[in-house]
Amino acid sequence: MEVYQNCAGANGKYIMQELKLPAIHATPKAVADYEALGKKRIHWMDDQNMPGCCQINTSWYFAANREQQLHPTEETNVYTKWQCHVHDVDEILCFYGSDPEDPYNLHGEIELILGDESHILTKSSLIYVPAGMRHSTPLVNRIDRPIFHFSMVLNPNYNFVAEDGGTFMAK
Repeated sequence: MEVYQNCAGANGKYIMQELKLPAIHATPKAVADYEALGKKRIHWMDDQNMPGCCQINTSWYFAANREQQLHPTEETNVYTKWQCHVHDVDEILCFYGSDPEDPYNLHGEIELILGDESHILTKSSLIYVPAGMRHSTPLVNRIDRPIFHFSMVLNPNYNFVAEDGGTFMAK
């Protein structure tokens, strides 16, 4: 068996080590808007940049974003404001605290609506959102230490229909 460094070799094409955003997220304004919410995206994988793959997003959360998301401006888009939406496929959401000595402590507070319930998360959490379940984008109320976020939509591309009728397609 040959040993390859990082993305080399015939199967290295299945390893993503750089951020490859869909066009809608790749503009300087879209990146700035995302980072203004206290987030730093690490990877975005979907069928457009990894053919055959479902959509996966990873980010670090560094700052609370409650005020920005609850009080959107005229320029705030359907993707960055806090509201509920629905996917036609299952989704997995993860929020992990960054303290290796206390890995179940989120060291922050994330608010998430699932169906007709609001949940305040203060522990590292793995969440299953069945297809068709109304849920919100995460609202970051407090950050004491960075929080790692991971989401996966079991679809080749990320899309949703929001409560305000807006639709979003990450292309």
